[in-house]
Formats: sequence, structure tokens, C-alpha cells
Amino acid sequence: MRHYPHHLDLQPVRRAQGVVKLPGSKSISNRILLLAALAEGTTEIKSLLASDDTHVMLTALQKLGVRWVQHGESQDFAVTGTAGTLPVHSADLFMGNAGTAIRPLTAALAAIGGDYTVHGVARMHERPIGDLVDALNAAGAKIDYTGNPGFPPLYIHRGHLRPQHMQVRGNVSSQFLTALLMASPLIAREQSLKIEVVGDLISKPYIEITLNLLARFGIQIERDGWASFTIPAGQMYQSPGLIHVEGDASSASYFLAAGAIAGGPVRVEGVGQSSIQGDVRFVEALQQMGAEITVGDNWIEAKSNGVLKAIDADFNHIPDAAMTIAVAALYADGTSTLRNIASWRVKETDRLAAMATELRKLGALIEEGEDYLRVTPPIVLQPASIDTYDDHRMAMCFSLASLSGALRDGTQVRINDPQCVAKTFPDYFDAFAGIAQRD
Repeated sequence: MRHYPHHLDLQPVRRAQGVVKLPGSKSISNRILLLAALAEGTTEIKSLLASDDTHVMLTALQKLGVRWVQHGESQDFAVTGTAGTLPVHSADLFMGNAGTAIRPLTAALAAIGGDYTVHGVARMHERPIGDLVDALNAAGAKIDYTGNPGFPPLYIHRGHLRPQHMQVRGNVSSQFLTALLMASPLIAREQSLKIEVVGDLISKPYIEITLNLLARFGIQIERDGWASFTIPAGQMYQSPGLIHVEGDASSASYFLAAGAIAGGPVRVEGVGQSSIQGDVRFVEALQQMGAEITVGDNWIEAKSNGVLKAIDADFNHIPDAAMTIAVAALYADGTSTLRNIASWRVKETDRLAAMATELRKLGALIEEGEDYLRVTPPIVLQPASIDTYDDHRMAMCFSLASLSGALRDGTQVRINDPQCVAKTFPDYFDAFAGIAQRD
């Protein structure tokens, strides 16, 4: 395990320039692990993300009897599929604070049948799962809340889950629909299944990731836009044999923003124009702010084109990467408004409240709404001690506050509890230091 200090002091950075090889995508990594476990055949996974969130998924699968092997010191793994069954029918599963692990796994366990306890850290027990559980229970599952109704921890009993129609709300988290889609071949063994989305669906690009990976594992789904998805009966996950994990597009946002803020060019490797991740659209927001963006097959590069322009935009489609824009707004020429980001409130922390609090420490004028954030930058950034709320994205976002020499001479930004980056990017601060030029 890597050692992290209690806090990390970042000195002012005059220019950001260099190349960063991205770690694997968290969203893709945990989806692939579960799909490989449920498939027929063995799947060789290349460049799996090394992080807390993938560790809890690997550990949970191991406790469920799924066999996997790591190849040496690499992030390459071989997972032996179970053909839609699990060898262990009763287990206590700790899922940390990994939404990408607990939600799809809950749906799969309910569909397969067994007696399972699913729980996590204290914050996980504050993150909603009721829409998913309600959808599963309405269709014949038997899932009990063992704490507060609507939230983990859960106890999953043996049920009879063979519906032809299911409904799930889409306006709190797209992970609920992802969970049902990933469990759908297990449910639709004998008859087709239609999953209907009730209300608006947020974070649509994450559903595109799910559908893309389901297809890679041999599952065909008929869709009516974003309103409903029909899974024909009798399909079984089939291993693709070999699958590569893309670099994490959300993590790319910090380095690309650094290039836009502090000169650049900064290039990230591992994502590009062929990416299946919606967060690559983050570069569109940087372009609106005046950055110069170049995109290749497997890389993206950003550099400054002068002072950033203030932005007013809807970020419902890229809520995680949008956090980076909130900090980049500190360097804009006026007030920026980030809209339609209510989902921030049910993430690893209440990100709307947390972001507002920490931006104010740096001297920004902030207006926080139920689903929007308005950021007016200060003339000069103030030195600040940034609290991270055990949220990896808070720590990574606020590293950008050390850029462009905007801090008063001799002052610094302190990042408290930098260990939280281990959730998705354990080496983040080393990578950030690699592009930071202080001379």
C-alpha cells in the first residue's frame, strides 16, 4: 500500500507542460470485471485500473467464488467466467464507497439468487440505492434494507426474478439503469425483458459505455431512444477473449484543464477520438473557454490560447468532469455558471456544497443552487487549506488552484487527506508534479 501524508502543500506553478499516461477508466474497469465474471469463457483484461474501487470489486468477486489471476506486477488480469452463475450462494460483501461496484453487483445477485449482505463505508450508507432496489423488488426480488430505507446496507434474499417488464427512475443516478441492463441477460433467460426509464435520464454517456460493453460481451439490446430498452430472451454473456481498458476520461480532465490554464501543451494518452467514454466531451467545454484542443486516435492535447473565457453551460451529461470546470472557472474573465448538476449531491460527498465551500476559501464569489453553481473568480487567488471530504475528485480538482502563478508569491494550496485519490488514481499527485513547471 502506498503511503500518503496527512496533507500535501502545492507551491505555485507557472506553467503546465508534458505528457501523462492515464490510468484505466474506473467505469469501464468495474463493468468489465463483472461482465467477465458472468460470461462463458476466460477474459484477458489489459490495463485494468489499480484503485480502491476496483480492489473492492475484485475482492467481492473472489468471495463469490469467481477465479481471477493477476499477471505479475502488471495491471493485466485473467477472469474465469461462471456462465451466469456464482459458486458461492451466501456471502458478506464490503463494497467501500464504490457506486460502480455495489449497484450492478446488487442487481446481478438479485437476479442469480442467493443470500447476500452488501454494505460499505459510512458515506456509501448515505448514497441512495432505493430506485434500484424498488425496481428489483417490484419484479420479484427480495431485498431488505438493514439500515435506513433507500440506502445500503442491504440483505439480498433468494427471490424469483423473471419479469417481462421493469421500470426504473433515471433522474438520480444512471448507475441504476446500468445495473439493470447488466443484470438483464440473467433475468431474461426464458422471456424477453423491457426496461422502461421513468422521467429524465441523467448522465446518458455512461449508459452508452454500458451498452457498448454489453455488445462486446455478446448481448444485443433493442432501444427506443432513452425511454426503454428491450433485451431478447435466451442470451448469455460470451467472453470477447481479450479486452483493453481505456484510459480514464474523467481523470484526463485535470491535466487538460492544466494545459488550458497554464500554457501547455499538456497531452494525455489513453483516450482519444475513438473513446467510448462521454467524459471526452469535457474538451468541448474547454474549447468554449478558449483553449486550443487537438485530438488523436488515442490522445488529446490542450494548450492555452490566452485568458480563459467565462462559461454558462449544462453539464448533466458529464457531471464528474464538470467539477474540473468549476475550478478552471477561477481563471476565467468573468462569472461562470454550471447548470443541471444536481447529481453532484449524491456522489462520494455532496459535491455541490463541498465545491462551494472550498472555492470560497480561495476567494471566489459563489452562488450555490439546488442544481447549479455560479463561480465569480477573485482578482488574486487566496492561499487556502482545501478539505477533500474523502472524495478523490475534490483533491484532484483543487490541485489546479496552484496553477498559472495566480497565487500570491510565496503562498500555497494545501490539500488535506490526499490519500482519497487512491479511489481512482493512486499516483495522481506524482503525475501532476510531472507536468508542473515552477521556474
